[in-house]
Amino acid sequence: MKDTLKKILGQGGPFIGLILVIVLFALPDETREFFLTYNNFKIIFTQTVIVAIGALGMTLIIVGGGIDLSAGSTIALTSVVGALLVQQGWAAAPVVLAVVASGGFIGLFNGAAIAGLRMTPFIITLGTLGLARGTSKWLADNQTVNYDSSSINRWMTTADPFSHALPAGVWVALGLALLTSLLLRNTVFGRHIFALGSNEATARLCGIPTARLKVLVYALAGCFFGLAGLFQLSRLRQGDPTVAVGLELDIIAAVIIGGASLNGGVGTILGSMIGALIMAVLRNGSQQMGWPTYFQEIIIGLVIIVAVFLDRLRQGRTAT
Repeated sequence: MKDTLKKILGQGGPFIGLILVIVLFALPDETREFFLTYNNFKIIFTQTVIVAIGALGMTLIIVGGGIDLSAGSTIALTSVVGALLVQQGWAAAPVVLAVVASGGFIGLFNGAAIAGLRMTPFIITLGTLGLARGTSKWLADNQTVNYDSSSINRWMTTADPFSHALPAGVWVALGLALLTSLLLRNTVFGRHIFALGSNEATARLCGIPTARLKVLVYALAGCFFGLAGLFQLSRLRQGDPTVAVGLELDIIAAVIIGGASLNGGVGTILGSMIGALIMAVLRNGSQQMGWPTYFQEIIIGLVIIVAVFLDRLRQGRTAT
């Protein structure tokens, strides 16, 4: 009975957390009337898109035993790149390819530096955080990049604001989540990522090219961050080099809340998507309650601490 309860809590923890957060904001008088409506959940789903897509890439990195602190800056930089290209008259399809490729290039740089220099991902990606942020401000001349119009602007909205249809970004995030889950669970590449995060030395002895694998993981994650930057551009309808400051914390928190371990070797795409949804519900509910921004940040910080504590608790039990 005890083992069954532990299994339920281990696998269903993110779902339980999501239900608790929803109940937390559904009961107060200030939010009861609107919080559980479809229109509000449509807003929540739309607000989840950027963090969710970023969490797909971060899940691959964390499962592989790494971390990437430059995700927020990469999203800002790629959104600026996209805005500059639209400003120059590029069509949507080439913009998508260029933006995703620019994110992949940043990830490739991170992976090559981590694997080549054999340094901790924390240090390398901390440096890239400043490098990407500074580059975005340089490209944008330290101001927002505006443009006339683009079909990209419609990807985070629906033609009719009163329609029950979800924006294209939500469906893209769901589709990518399904594909990434299949990649992680049902391919040799995915199994190698788990092996890398579980024990890199053992993975190397088993013949897995760990250095090349790290480069590929960070490059693929960078593509996800680039795509998140594209949807950030769609949401704001301009390139802003100052956006997404601290967004990497929301992305990392979503992955950890979803059950991934900072020690590597553990994590699921479904859990990360639930974690991203929890973060969006927390922010949406806090805004409806009228809580100030600093109080929202305190709550998010506490959630991250609790998630890390539960991760350490799970790891301790596993070791025992």
